[in-house]
Amino acid sequence: MRKIVLIPDSFKGTMSSSEICAIMKQEILSFYPQTQVVSVPVADGGEGSVDSFLTAMGGKKVTVRVKGPYFEEMESFYGVLPDGTAVIEMAAAAGLPLVGEEKRADRTTTYGVGQLMAHAAHAGCRKMIVGLGGSATNDGGTGAAAALGIRFFDEKGESFVPVGGTLDRIVSIDVSGLLPELAKTELITMCDIDNPLCGENGASAVFGPQKGADPQMVERLDRNLRHLAELVERDLGKRILDLPGSGAAGGMGGGMVAFFGSQLQMGIETVLNTVRFDELARDADLVFSGEGKIDTQSLRGKVVIGVARRTKKLGVPLVAVVGDIGDEIEGAYDEGVSAIFSINRVAVPFSQAKGRSKSDMALTIRNLMRWMQVFGKV
Repeated sequence: MRKIVLIPDSFKGTMSSSEICAIMKQEILSFYPQTQVVSVPVADGGEGSVDSFLTAMGGKKVTVRVKGPYFEEMESFYGVLPDGTAVIEMAAAAGLPLVGEEKRADRTTTYGVGQLMAHAAHAGCRKMIVGLGGSATNDGGTGAAAALGIRFFDEKGESFVPVGGTLDRIVSIDVSGLLPELAKTELITMCDIDNPLCGENGASAVFGPQKGADPQMVERLDRNLRHLAELVERDLGKRILDLPGSGAAGGMGGGMVAFFGSQLQMGIETVLNTVRFDELARDADLVFSGEGKIDTQSLRGKVVIGVARRTKKLGVPLVAVVGDIGDEIEGAYDEGVSAIFSINRVAVPFSQAKGRSKSDMALTIRNLMRWMQVFGKV
């Protein structure tokens, strides 16, 4: 019996990875009904990460009342995989869609993310995957830290919960009250960017504007994060200022390292390790992957390339089905990609292509199956 593994990323703004897997599977089975099709939908740590892991591995979703981006009460959630691993997406408590049009990166908090982590720890989860992405915050993870027992003191010696606009009020950090269960918990942070905490490529400058920060606010937020980094180095002995990935999610990447000792890991590596991809794909005849656009940025280790590096070692061919194909992507073939196909069938603007993306995906897979039948592949 043939075996095909599907492990695509979402096509941002058009199809989720789960939708892509369903379309691919339907078309494959219409040509090869006896094929074993294994679906592993991928998310990058942002919105949809919990559902993607639960779809791929099973498990349950846990609902929790937490504080939202503006400290409002809200219902959030996290996932628990069959082995007890908790999957937390910060977007579920501090995501940009939660603030609507009220975007103020200087006032939003990650406090609710810490509450999700605390709930999972109290429930007995001793491994957590925390996905960074889609945040509305710029607080360096201090809100999450405060929810987990870390205290931040101002010049009057009073503790408070900082936000992006008040990080400069912190004069000292006390980690002695950190939730004890976290010391026994393996923390992995999914982080697909390598931006430092501060500077022109830092959290505030690159991502602040999409969170409502004007140039003056960007400058203030950047200065405040730098102040936080200096205190972290002084009080905790950890240097996060120039750490690749520390600028992810408004500095949450740096906060995960500074306050909780988490490791930052590329999202696709986290997914591949968690679902035991090497075992799944070892006896596969073919792997399909894909992402919205494959370009030079993809070659730095996004989904398609991350998967291809694994399949190359296993000797299994990988076909990438993507939205757009950029220039200078020949390096993808060296990494283990066997072929790349775009689903774009006609030259139309994205606004029009978006509406036909699902049918175009189905037609592309159908054509590939026809080709494989002709040449006896798979």
